[in-house]
Amino acid sequence: MEEKMKDKDLRKRVPYHIQRDVLDELGVDQVAEKSDFKISAKEKLRDAVRCTGPRFKSCFLSFVPILAWLPRYPFRENAIGDLISGISVGIMHLPQGMAYALLAAVPPVFGLYSSFYPILIYFIFGTSKHISVGTYAVMSVMIGSVTERLAPDSDFVIPGNDTNSTILDIASRDAERVKIAATVTFLSGIFQLLLGLVRFGFVVTYLSEPLVRAYTTAAAIHVIVSQLKYSFGINPQRYSGPLSLIYTVIEVCALLGQTNIGTLVVSIVTIIGLVAAKELSALAARKIPIPIPVELITIVIATVVSWQMNLRTKYGVEVVGEIPSGLQAPVAPTVSLLGSMVGDAFALAVVGYGIAISLGRIFALKYAYKVDSNQELIALGLSNSIGGLFNCFAISCSMSRSMVQVSTGGKSQVAGAISSLVILVILLKIGELFEELPKAVLAAIIYVNLQGMMKQFGDISSLWRTNKVDMVVWVMTLILTVLFNPDMGLAASIAFSILTVVFRTQLPKYSILGQVPGTDIYKPIEDYNQVKEIPGIMIFHSSATLYFANAEMYIDALYEKTGVDVAKLLSHKKKLEAKRLRKEKKAAKKAKKEAKKRAKEAVKAAKGEEPPFSDTDESGEEAEANGDVHKLSVKEPKDVAAVEAGPDHDTDTTLPRAIILDLSPVNFLDTVGVKTLRNIYKDYGEAGVQVYFCGCQRGVVESMEKGDFFNEKVTKSILFSSVHDAVLYCQQGNSEEVMQGTHL
Repeated sequence: MEEKMKDKDLRKRVPYHIQRDVLDELGVDQVAEKSDFKISAKEKLRDAVRCTGPRFKSCFLSFVPILAWLPRYPFRENAIGDLISGISVGIMHLPQGMAYALLAAVPPVFGLYSSFYPILIYFIFGTSKHISVGTYAVMSVMIGSVTERLAPDSDFVIPGNDTNSTILDIASRDAERVKIAATVTFLSGIFQLLLGLVRFGFVVTYLSEPLVRAYTTAAAIHVIVSQLKYSFGINPQRYSGPLSLIYTVIEVCALLGQTNIGTLVVSIVTIIGLVAAKELSALAARKIPIPIPVELITIVIATVVSWQMNLRTKYGVEVVGEIPSGLQAPVAPTVSLLGSMVGDAFALAVVGYGIAISLGRIFALKYAYKVDSNQELIALGLSNSIGGLFNCFAISCSMSRSMVQVSTGGKSQVAGAISSLVILVILLKIGELFEELPKAVLAAIIYVNLQGMMKQFGDISSLWRTNKVDMVVWVMTLILTVLFNPDMGLAASIAFSILTVVFRTQLPKYSILGQVPGTDIYKPIEDYNQVKEIPGIMIFHSSATLYFANAEMYIDALYEKTGVDVAKLLSHKKKLEAKRLRKEKKAAKKAKKEAKKRAKEAVKAAKGEEPPFSDTDESGEEAEANGDVHKLSVKEPKDVAAVEAGPDHDTDTTLPRAIILDLSPVNFLDTVGVKTLRNIYKDYGEAGVQVYFCGCQRGVVESMEKGDFFNEKVTKSILFSSVHDAVLYCQQGNSEEVMQGTHL
């Protein structure tokens, strides 16, 4: 064991030597023979629109992936697993579809429609082999916020038989809400299609994992609150807008006195039974290859009990009601409603895609295949837009169903197609059998299925240990989504997440680099005990890019780290220069005055009016005048030279001989960044300090060229590929010895 450790240490510390010239940017261009070849925009456009046979075939197959993978489907290897998986997931779709329809505030049968049409479409156009698309709690509650906002109960109250009584027209309300749900789903699908066609799949990168997890947790809280009315058998007022969840909780608490005991008992018994059954199912999963359909068994038992005990009539327990059999004809979306739901539709498009692609990438990485992010947008867009024509509501990917699909042997999209066929059988033959199912049972199923999301509160402690900024994003996303509606909360959360990125670039870590003894490696001096500064040379490093938002802080940090405020030095130098000029001007005036006086005295002496000055007086005054001039000519250059040499009279700091700016973290430069570097080079140069740049990426050099940074006096010879090249150049100067070769 010890020998292995020694060998490992030796492999890590293998010495090496490189003999090469010290190269600046011009030298690198010459040695590497930099190419000036560039493809014009016209040629790029021409190549992009050129249509060839192979390109057309590839494009068509990427748009309709089923034509590529289905002909090569390994029937013997995958058929049994996909069949079992499809049936298992299809059974899960029944209770979840009906339950999530309640979240969308539409009749339960439309949850079954949403578990049929979109899945078939995704089977044709999707690229993920393992995710189970269909109804999803977060999407359903977002749909519900739209339907209940645009079609509140108050709009469907009609006069009753008595003088002061009113009746809620449930049939008209549900019909209107179905139209709204289908229309917003259709519009969200159009948004996804457009984003996919313009190759905008990268939009999901703005949804970080902490943001998505916190958002789904907050949405789960919205879901739970929205289902309290079914658990307690009460009818609270519908609130919308900011703080609607808080108002709803207050309203529910106020109505607890009107709780329907029968409904509450059904809800509690169902929750206890589901939790116990799921625990037993988890224990039995090791021995039973197929998961026990706990939700299906629950709704079957609940329906039978409700029918036998007549819970609706005797105890006032609200049930699902009529479930029509068969499929509905497509209906055009309500165009007049589109303008009032644009923001909601876009939020649905982004959230649904973000959840689906995140889970799809996890499975693709695990099982070694590729998921096309843009094609996923198109597949989900077609699923939602076409599904909206058949009165479906927006769908996404469910984690629980996807895990069941994978664990039961599902290996391709065929499993999803089989699950949709199971739903078709239910719609045509079995659906009407569940008309006596209590809604409290569906609410209990939702509660139990959301326990995984609620466990995500544990992210706070783990993020606190790993990344506090991500923890802040998680907490703020939760707060913003809870306080606002899910759509507004998403927008605010994304804005806050982007703001944290700006803050990170505005507040990077600035440091002075030193050399690791005997190497060409440079590290921050405050982080290592053996790292030493290079005498007379300061290497400044920033951990972030340089642009308009942090340019001023970059300069301030440079002044602080180098210990030299160049602006103050230059101001002091200008004051000394102005003082010297004033003294010279004063001396010149005095000399001129004395010359005129001597000339007058000489004229008078010639006329015999007054004796001329004595040699002593003249020489004395002349000496005094000459002495003043001598003091100016000797003393003032000495003061200026002292400033240029480094010591500031206000500080004990000495100017370094050279400053090297490590720009390796800088991946782009805007106009402000170029101007900042130009000012640094100019100001330090006026103070007698040469500035060099190293680690410049291609885009940075191009930005400097376009920003007129270089001219006849300032060339690329101040740019170096590495810190070590710049250090060696500064140590030896522009000597032939250094440029011809040095030992690193």
